[in-house]
Amino acid sequence: MIHQLIASLYNPKVTMPSDERFYTEALKDINNDSVFSQLYFLMKQRDVLEQTPLFFQKKLKMHYQTALYQNIFIKKQIELLFDLFEEAGIETIPLKGVYFAEDYFGHIGARATTDIDLLIRKKDIQQAVHAVKKLGFDLEEEPIPSHFHVSFSKMIPGSPYPLTVEIHWDILKETTADLQIEEFWKEARPLSSYGKVKALSDYHTFYMICLHGWRHNLDSPKYYLDIIQMIDILKGNLPYERLFQDAKRHQTVKRMSRTLSLVYEKYPMLTDIAPLGAYIAPKKKQGQKQGSRFSSYTQFIGYQFFSYDTIRHSSVELKLWLLPTRRDLLSQVNQDPKRFSYLSLLSRLYKKRCLSAVKVLISIF
Repeated sequence: MIHQLIASLYNPKVTMPSDERFYTEALKDINNDSVFSQLYFLMKQRDVLEQTPLFFQKKLKMHYQTALYQNIFIKKQIELLFDLFEEAGIETIPLKGVYFAEDYFGHIGARATTDIDLLIRKKDIQQAVHAVKKLGFDLEEEPIPSHFHVSFSKMIPGSPYPLTVEIHWDILKETTADLQIEEFWKEARPLSSYGKVKALSDYHTFYMICLHGWRHNLDSPKYYLDIIQMIDILKGNLPYERLFQDAKRHQTVKRMSRTLSLVYEKYPMLTDIAPLGAYIAPKKKQGQKQGSRFSSYTQFIGYQFFSYDTIRHSSVELKLWLLPTRRDLLSQVNQDPKRFSYLSLLSRLYKKRCLSAVKVLISIF
């Protein structure tokens, strides 16, 4: 439902659905995928919101307003951080978040944000951490080995959830690619009147958003929507030839190709906006489709083990899949860390995986 609704916003040949039951079902998808704000603003922008049932409009508007107030608060927190960074001479680039919403969706409330992601040069990490803690973000999360960011949070009055700042020095694990993050810094432009705060170029923003969608295995329409919106906004200014040349140097070709192929396959009208041409992977032959559970499972296998350009990078991910960190284990099996040893948690994870595989086999046969 949600994908049909998104397609109707970008394809002039498709009209908005008129069946009220469609919107009742669509709300269930939207509830699970946090795209209320995007849909509300895009539909309003395209003058099609009033073509939908009133209950649907009210639901979108309610969540949009909540996201708007939240984003305004988060932007104020970011600006306070920027002031501290300016004072300390720390260069920074905001990733995604409220600035992405403003630049590519057209309004601060057009895309809900729940945390703050900042790119910092590696040499400035300690200074940046000091500035973040100075602003009250002193709940430090356990660092993830071989990862590319550290996280700090603080509780917000009136909210059951903390606000988190992620300080990045890269956008991919160094052990799974040869990404040259300095290239992103070199093309970054000044942000507003700041001296040390930059914004990624459109090109590198798109590169980053594609990798971000891949990292989450495109498991929500919001990742598709980010990519689609950028394609629609930039249209003919997306240099796909350069993108894949850079991806080859960075050893991210499979990740980029896989992500864009899935997006273009689900939303074929994008070919009329910005043709991907030879870079898109061939579509599956008719008759190869399986049940949705099997399809999801094979997509996960492809994402987990065949998204890397080298055997070395694939082996790194295979090792982490077989022997995940304790933190990853806890997130996957959802158990009390004080009650179980690493081996016990690992045993529970393997049991969970085996049960999932059995369910998939049963669904096929």
